[in-house]
Amino acid sequence: MRSIIWRPVIWRSVIWSVPTILCLMTGVPAQAADQARINPTDPQPTCTMCPGTYIPLSEIDAYADKALAEKLLDQQVRDIDIGKAHIGIGRVHRGKLDKPAPDSVAEHDEISEVYHVISGSATLVLGPDIVNRQRRPATMRTVVEFNGPGNNGSDIRDGIAYEIKAGDVVVIPAGTGHWFTRIEDHIDYLMVRIDPDKVTPLKSGAQSKEYLSKPAKRGD
Repeated sequence: MRSIIWRPVIWRSVIWSVPTILCLMTGVPAQAADQARINPTDPQPTCTMCPGTYIPLSEIDAYADKALAEKLLDQQVRDIDIGKAHIGIGRVHRGKLDKPAPDSVAEHDEISEVYHVISGSATLVLGPDIVNRQRRPATMRTVVEFNGPGNNGSDIRDGIAYEIKAGDVVVIPAGTGHWFTRIEDHIDYLMVRIDPDKVTPLKSGAQSKEYLSKPAKRGD
């Protein structure tokens, strides 16, 4: 009679320990193992066990200070793997512009961009029909590290001009020309680069700290 009473208790302990055993064998956390066992047909995360990324304002401001001190325009703060894509975070400062430089229309083949204007104002022309399209050299630093392969051009046929200012957001799909034709005094904006083909290299917090600690490399 004593053994009959204890046998179900022992069996129940074995059943409950299966997820733990699986976790020890596979390295998968118990909660994740339970979820996979209970809901195997549920959609699964596209970035498995990925950490979040925090970028403090002090770091963003350090890039702004560096841009002014070293006369830099575009800087990549971070480049983060989110599973199916890379996300780049850039900090851009542009000074006063009375008229656009020749062939200053920009287009990126694989990377879409989102601007959030921090300060200043400018006229930005957008459109996909680029005039006198010219391939940007593959060795350019901006191509290699920031926004991937693309083209420059002299104009945007039937482009739409937007007067952008602090607080505005602009979405520029890959393949769409973008062109600053006037900047009143300056414009500063935070850039989010969406890189589904992962053409740009990752940049960690440690790499960002190292970059900020010394003068930036010069070049295109």
